[in-house]
Amino acid sequence: MKKRLPSLFYNPLSMFGAIVAIVNFLAISIIVLIDTLVVGLAPYAGIIAFIILPAILILGLILIPVGMHFERRRRIRQEKTEPRSFYVDLGKPSHRLATMIFISGSIIFLLATAVGSYRAYEFTESVTFCGRVCHEVMDPEHTAYQNSPHARVTCVDCHVGEGAGWFVRSKLSGAYQVYATVFNAYPKPIPTPIENLRPARETCEQCHWPDKFHGSQERVFDHYMVDEENTKWSIRMLVKTGGGSKEAGIAQGIHWHMNIANEIDYIATDEQRQEIAWVRIKDLEGNIREYMNEDNPIEPEDFDNYEMRRMDCIDCHNRPTHIYKSPSKAVNNELSAGRIDTSLPSAKQFAIEALIEEYPTKDSALIAIEKQIIEAYEDEYPDVLETRREDVNRMIARLQAIYRKNFFPEMKVRWDVYPDNIGHFLSPGCYRCHNGRFVSDDGQTISDDCNNCHIILSQGNGEDGQMIDPGGLEFKHPVDIGESWRELACSECHTGTSQL
Repeated sequence: MKKRLPSLFYNPLSMFGAIVAIVNFLAISIIVLIDTLVVGLAPYAGIIAFIILPAILILGLILIPVGMHFERRRRIRQEKTEPRSFYVDLGKPSHRLATMIFISGSIIFLLATAVGSYRAYEFTESVTFCGRVCHEVMDPEHTAYQNSPHARVTCVDCHVGEGAGWFVRSKLSGAYQVYATVFNAYPKPIPTPIENLRPARETCEQCHWPDKFHGSQERVFDHYMVDEENTKWSIRMLVKTGGGSKEAGIAQGIHWHMNIANEIDYIATDEQRQEIAWVRIKDLEGNIREYMNEDNPIEPEDFDNYEMRRMDCIDCHNRPTHIYKSPSKAVNNELSAGRIDTSLPSAKQFAIEALIEEYPTKDSALIAIEKQIIEAYEDEYPDVLETRREDVNRMIARLQAIYRKNFFPEMKVRWDVYPDNIGHFLSPGCYRCHNGRFVSDDGQTISDDCNNCHIILSQGNGEDGQMIDPGGLEFKHPVDIGESWRELACSECHTGTSQL
């Protein structure tokens, strides 16, 4: 057969490289075509098409000249002649064909590289890449993200943001994460990367404009007691979200903390920023007041050992997307929405008991939840199980859905692993500073008055829960615990598995 290419090409290594390059190019083309036509392609297809196969294709192309080089050296040693310089003779058909293949191949390769590089960049910035490629590792975060208020915001918008600097940092960090995943060198649960997060003003505030005035919001919290009747206890609040503007020089409500008219710095003595020891506030006129936590003071000589941080959105909104609901809150939501029938006796109690059990895997948990609910009704209310089996089955399905969204035993993730600083019900949250223990040198105290942030319009059940007092009510605990609620933080009793 007549050889149409330069004779040096016809060696095993070069021909193998050409075959590898051609096969991979065709494979990439087919996968890209399928990816264009099919919605919801498996996440690994993107890795194969835009990362793995292009690397193999380039390796195949490199093998072609390498093989020709070794073939040339072999012939020189065999013929014992002086090596000739590289030359191209377009008068020779084989040289003309090789030149045409090289030029056209280079153009196609450069175009494909441009398109492929963009697609590779686009894929590595996608939610699919972040959440589904390392399925077990990122399954909790990806699942919580899909059920969060930011489900339509891509991961990189918050975790990376704009600019080349943070893009490069994210890819370097990602390289280590790939290593940790491959060699199973990651902790369970994955710790929140607080120290590596980009400042909120460069991410959150691109959408949530800090000067926007939010006013107040009416919120209703429905709780259900752990009793046979699943007694409902509602609290209707006016939450003073507030806001402000630099032009007006004012700041009101909870968003007084947004550094519009004030600058707030603090020092935390733990990695999760839950133990705050020192706070400094600077007002619009430049007046400064410093507060020290009497329960967790810092000695003057130790200040340099801690990082001083300017307060921003993420210090309160620390779980804006990856939210894991406690059993109590999740079941309350289901009862309030009617997805679990409140007339099922002891539904709240049985649901909590089933959810808080320790299970080795998610699959075993789903089976055990069904078994535990059925056994509970068989033992306590056998007539209910006989006459209302459909309602019980619906309850089981909802509890299994709760577990799938909020519990990940393989990664040791559940609601109490990551403290949520919004509010103060299950985590210290606001009480980290607003606990009456922060005192300045002149005797001023950071306020612990709940009415600064919200007022209770109505509370209770039945008619009591419907009577609204615009002036606000004093909090009434649904269970008589005397005055203890004044002295204790809510989170000291409410763990996510309690009556509320």
